[in-house]
Amino acid sequence: MNAHARDARLSSGSLVLRPWRPGDLGVLLDAYRDPAVQAGSRAPVADEEAAAHWLRAQEEGRASGLRHSFAVVDTELGAGPVGNVALSFPEPGAPSAEVGYWTVAPVRGRGIAPRALEALSGWASETFAGAGLVRLELLHQVDNAASCRVAEKAGYALAEVLPPAPPWPREGHRHTRAL
Repeated sequence: MNAHARDARLSSGSLVLRPWRPGDLGVLLDAYRDPAVQAGSRAPVADEEAAAHWLRAQEEGRASGLRHSFAVVDTELGAGPVGNVALSFPEPGAPSAEVGYWTVAPVRGRGIAPRALEALSGWASETFAGAGLVRLELLHQVDNAASCRVAEKAGYALAEVLPPAPPWPREGHRHTRAL
């Protein structure tokens, strides 16, 4: 794992994507109280202990090189995180990786999610394409029209409809972006 990927801090206009910090615990708890964030999450955060565990898991993911999660800060709105974007590899050197994101309710509809996802996708291409990464995938439940719009704005084409599979009770969409 190279230090560039482990310590990455990205920017795109007013957005700054930075590693999550212990001081972000309150923002994380507030975000996970939102039913929309809960519905799209594989790792719900219900209390301070779970939030602290989530923050440690992001740090461990960076250290292992298998998960790169970034707090999304819009400097026009303040210094605190307003969302999350993440890149997850199923194993080292995999040809595909999954991206995911969420934003807090007050900032939805401002274009933050697609801009953050675009910044993450560009960084993933620059950082990992030379190591064999050729495709990024975004998965969401079929009834999440907002995620379809975010995917399309960030250059992810709808590739297929997926059958329901735990932990998702409904069909899903797989969007892909070639690098």
